Amino acid sequence: MEEAGGRSGEAKKTGLEGTGLSLPGSSHGNLRSAGSDQQLKQTLDSLKSSRSPAVINYGASWCRVCSQILPSFCKFSNEFKNLTFIYADIDECPDTTQNIRYTPTFHFYRDGEKVDEMLGTGEERLHDRLWLHS
Repeated sequence: MEEAGGRSGEAKKTGLEGTGLSLPGSSHGNLRSAGSDQQLKQTLDSLKSSRSPAVINYGASWCRVCSQILPSFCKFSNEFKNLTFIYADIDECPDTTQNIRYTPTFHFYRDGEKVDEMLGTGEERLHDRLWLHS
């Protein structure tokens, strides 16, 4: 279903929807996005109390490299079913992402703790890192 653009009362799209990219969906429900600082804080709190592994993709809608890797990130959410995939746009979550200095940045979590970080892109690099943490 398409929405007509330019309506004054239309809500601004955030998170994955705000990228404007045609992205593959997650058939396992393990792909989420944080469209505000509050959502990202809740997600991080949830990760800290969870024992399941997760990856957060910190990107930006204006970042060309981020736009290139995001479809693969979404596709991998179907392959790595035991990982939780989260996308956070640094412009929509400025307070909680103030320490992110490069986009894209991927943070990997296990048992509630950040255990790894990957800067930059590369589909094969990301796949290998996801495999390592799944």
